[in-house]
Amino acid sequence: MLSSLAEMFPEANLFTLVADPQVAARYEPHRVNTSFLQRLPGGRKFYRHMLPLTPLALEQFDLRGYDLVISSESGPAKGVITAEDTLHICYCHSPMRYLWGMYPEYVRGKDMSALSRLAFRAVAHYLRLWDFASAARVDAFVANSRHTAARIRKIYRREAAVIHPPVEVAECYVSKSSEGYYLVVGRLVDYKRVDLAVEACTGMHRALRVVGAGPQCARLKSLAGPTVEFLGELNDSELHEQYAHCRALLFPGQEDFGIVPVEAHSFGRPVIAYGKGGALETVQGDFSGEAEIDSATNGILFREQTTASLVEAIQAFEASEHLFSPENIARGARRFSAERFRREMTEFIAGQLADFQSAGRRQPLAASGRG
Repeated sequence: MLSSLAEMFPEANLFTLVADPQVAARYEPHRVNTSFLQRLPGGRKFYRHMLPLTPLALEQFDLRGYDLVISSESGPAKGVITAEDTLHICYCHSPMRYLWGMYPEYVRGKDMSALSRLAFRAVAHYLRLWDFASAARVDAFVANSRHTAARIRKIYRREAAVIHPPVEVAECYVSKSSEGYYLVVGRLVDYKRVDLAVEACTGMHRALRVVGAGPQCARLKSLAGPTVEFLGELNDSELHEQYAHCRALLFPGQEDFGIVPVEAHSFGRPVIAYGKGGALETVQGDFSGEAEIDSATNGILFREQTTASLVEAIQAFEASEHLFSPENIARGARRFSAERFRREMTEFIAGQLADFQSAGRRQPLAASGRG
């Protein structure tokens, strides 16, 4: 998404907590500004462990002189301080999951050590207070999905326009046949629930390929049978080949939007997804094949985040697999194109700027009182 915004504003400066020099070089000639976390020993590598310092780091950025500031976040980026005559639009991928709705999963999950869990509990309360307060610094919110907009309303008590994020669909193609394997793509962390896919395919003796790396890798390998293959991290072209030739994508986690299902759809592949969160906005299908497959159907949903429920959905998919149209699925993915995103964001920003500047030109009411 940052690439699309950078294309929209070719003279914009970029601000980020930390940046890898090689990544920053991709955005030239944009100037990339980093926080003091970049200069701390290990700051670039361990910035996730410096969460208590991020409010201070963000508030040190000098954003005077800008007419428009766009923060893009699933973390604390909206906490920057802008001038009174600067319009601040926040594109929110998600209010911080680890502080709000998914806080219990994070502190009880397997990704944190006992020491990390204790430290996180100690600071989470104060970070929530800051996060809620920093939402007031935003003039207008944009959410990446209706699900995220509802969470913004619940947590920050703010309304948000919905503009789905951009997905690169232009270079995708539809293969004439699949190679018979199911696919999982994503970081191997607790809340992604890749364990459900591993257990389901192991028990059903179905081929599964897992793309990604993360702290759950060793545990997942211990759950896997001989039909499950771990491919690690792949480059874009390698990942595209995996999408193009899979039987279907398995998406057992709950995401606020979820770009991976749209990427699979862009190659004409169906998606079997947990029926909550952003998947309800990208996967057009009923739960475990309860309705007939039509020309708009691009996947199947399952109701419970359990291995048994996923197995039921896979069985329903296999019973109707021949009815899915790869061409129709790929065609439907185009509604999430980068061009559509840039057009909708341009229109939204133009309208917000006009309203903001018009409000600033209005004359204040004369003060009156009794002396």
